[in-house]
Amino acid sequence: MRLDKYLADCGIGTRSEIKKMIRAGRVCVTGREKLRPEIQIDENADVVFADGKKLSYQKFIYLMLNKPAGYLSATWDKRSPVVLDLVPEEYLHYEPFPVGRLDIDTEGLCILTNDGQLAHRLLSPVNHIPKMYYAEVEGFVNAADCRAFSEGILLEDGYQTKSGHLKVIEDGAVSKVQVTITEGKFHQIKRMFACVGKTVLYLKRIKMNGLCLDENLKPGGIRELTLEELEMLINGECHSAGGGNS
Repeated sequence: MRLDKYLADCGIGTRSEIKKMIRAGRVCVTGREKLRPEIQIDENADVVFADGKKLSYQKFIYLMLNKPAGYLSATWDKRSPVVLDLVPEEYLHYEPFPVGRLDIDTEGLCILTNDGQLAHRLLSPVNHIPKMYYAEVEGFVNAADCRAFSEGILLEDGYQTKSGHLKVIEDGAVSKVQVTITEGKFHQIKRMFACVGKTVLYLKRIKMNGLCLDENLKPGGIRELTLEELEMLINGECHSAGGGNS
């Protein structure tokens, strides 16, 4: 890897700023002399210092965001705020993007990463990655609705959804439920409920594969995943149900 790219990936500065730093002697690579921006280094073996500070190289970033309502799951939009607006400056040089989409009024677990291979793995329909939501629904949700979700629902556009799981937490004029699906069609949960004559009033994603939303992460809060959480996201291990009344 080129030295200037290594430094850029570490968030040291822009390419032009980095070149000036190297020429000014503010960058040091152990065992190397006469550094130039284009020299090749081994990011796993070489020890690099900038302004006397030892750098630690990280290729990929994995962030958990508790998405608030009012933000698009996108990197840019000319009219609406996007989830990238919530990402701290220190992570932006990694160029993270949201894995999948949550509706603008949907809250909860949003993963941002620059790991395209992982994103594809999580989003590919062949992998059937489960996603769990907490929802508040206008109307009494009953056993017939649960059976309909389990069998798959024929949407208004003729698409037959795959089997989902609907669990009633509290029934009433406004029912509180958990919904698990393995797809991500446009407004899918809202459309599924509409097909059984009900309206979703509130929706929050609380789990993706084995990774549960950190209940201590306030709306708009964001942090890096731990190695254990990344393993849960990839392989589906989780010991907490997450979510709840919100």
